[in-house]
Amino acid sequence: MTSRTGEALGYEQARDELIEVVRRLEAGGTTLEESLALWERGEELAKVCRTWLEGARRRLDAALAEEAHDGQAHGEQSAEGAG
Repeated sequence: MTSRTGEALGYEQARDELIEVVRRLEAGGTTLEESLALWERGEELAKVCRTWLEGARRRLDAALAEEAHDGQAHGEQSAEGAG
């Protein structure tokens, strides 16, 4: 496991580390203290992934809204030029 903070992790790094944390927890054989530490790290990593995905969703929504707005503005200009 890495000790990097959430801000320093990209989505793929956080996702890959989260997969490893889950794998280790599912495999068992860790002490209670180790399991708790893994679980806490998993929660942090899941939050990082969620933040990245929410940011990506906002960017996508903004791009789609801009595209729709540009399309409407282009359509209005075409209609004005036709008259």
